[in-house]
Amino acid sequence: TPVRAAHFFAQTGHESGEFKAFAENLNYSAKGLRGVFGKYFPTDVIAAQYERQPEKIANRVYANRMGNGDESSGDGYKFRGRGFIQLTGKDNYTAFGKSINEDIASKPELVGTQYALLSAAWFFSKNCLKKCVDASDATVLAVTKCVNGGTIGLEDRKKHFKEYYNLLA
Repeated sequence: TPVRAAHFFAQTGHESGEFKAFAENLNYSAKGLRGVFGKYFPTDVIAAQYERQPEKIANRVYANRMGNGDESSGDGYKFRGRGFIQLTGKDNYTAFGKSINEDIASKPELVGTQYALLSAAWFFSKNCLKKCVDASDATVLAVTKCVNGGTIGLEDRKKHFKEYYNLLA
């Protein structure tokens, strides 16, 4: 439906920086780490040890969740956000791979190259499509939480939803 399509394009457009970024940019300053990932960087001292080190940042932020191993496993960076919806975590990569009958967990870079759109459509359909009930701001909020786990970029997502919905409706 136009509502569902507008939600999909608004979310994927935001997550991918207007369909230009196919892998998560984790090149944060210490201040940025504290602002975006404060839970994982509770002090300035800790944040300073990680700033401008994307691989190290991903391994800390995504450790021990979404099927990833601990920080030293390297899974956080290996399975960082990729594709138009920034698919994240070993569990998501593995499940997406099973859905297309390909071992994506051993070739995670394919999510950001060959499968940028398909991985986004798979994740959105599996997890968020049922939340796309109408064109309200409350629905944009619910879909944003489904995609992002929080509300980062909510105003931008609302703006894009309205733009896409006006084009599609």
